[in-house]
Amino acid sequence: MRSNLAVPVPVRLNRARLVLALLPAALLFLAPAARAQFGAPPTTQVHDASALKPPAGARVAIIEFYDLECPQCAQTNPLLIAAANQYKIPWIRYDLIIPNHIWSRQAAINARFFDTRSVKLGNDYRDYVLANQNAIETLVDLNKWTQKFAQAHGITLPFAIDPMGKFAAEIEADIEIGRRIGVEHTPTIFIVASGGHAPAYTEVVDRNRLFQTIDQVLAETKR
Repeated sequence: MRSNLAVPVPVRLNRARLVLALLPAALLFLAPAARAQFGAPPTTQVHDASALKPPAGARVAIIEFYDLECPQCAQTNPLLIAAANQYKIPWIRYDLIIPNHIWSRQAAINARFFDTRSVKLGNDYRDYVLANQNAIETLVDLNKWTQKFAQAHGITLPFAIDPMGKFAAEIEADIEIGRRIGVEHTPTIFIVASGGHAPAYTEVVDRNRLFQTIDQVLAETKR
């Protein structure tokens, strides 16, 4: 119930001081949790770069930390598909689950199941979920879309997709890699390189500069 009584000035000031005093603590509490990216993302403060390298045999690769329920990940995904196809470079995806997302963890587990059939099928499922993300609001919706994908590829889904927790453990391992690096938002995208004068990793803060960044890194690996 809203009261029409005016709050005395001293009480207003005390409340304001209390809010200002608690704000840093609240921000500190929220900082470690991964979050979906809105607007221009901050630059990641990399603490451990040991995972930021191309796979064996590749000079340059894309590394992405993503969440299948993240709207910005869905918007960025077509660009990443186009870049991987155009430059013929590896695209390595790490799961980074946003805590308040209700179905992304199960979607990530489903993707790991399809990975066991083929890496391409697993990635096709990820692309499929991101492309249809707006139509998926609940776990029931996710299950319907997953069944539709499986049927289209002639696959019968088991009653329990991850009975031993193997896929869940792999996802947690991805999350831990992200934590060690210092990743705090999705999508976080790095162009990683080895050889020449290219930096070991370059973060793509502005996704509109993705192709330009790859061009620059590729050129520097040849010097």
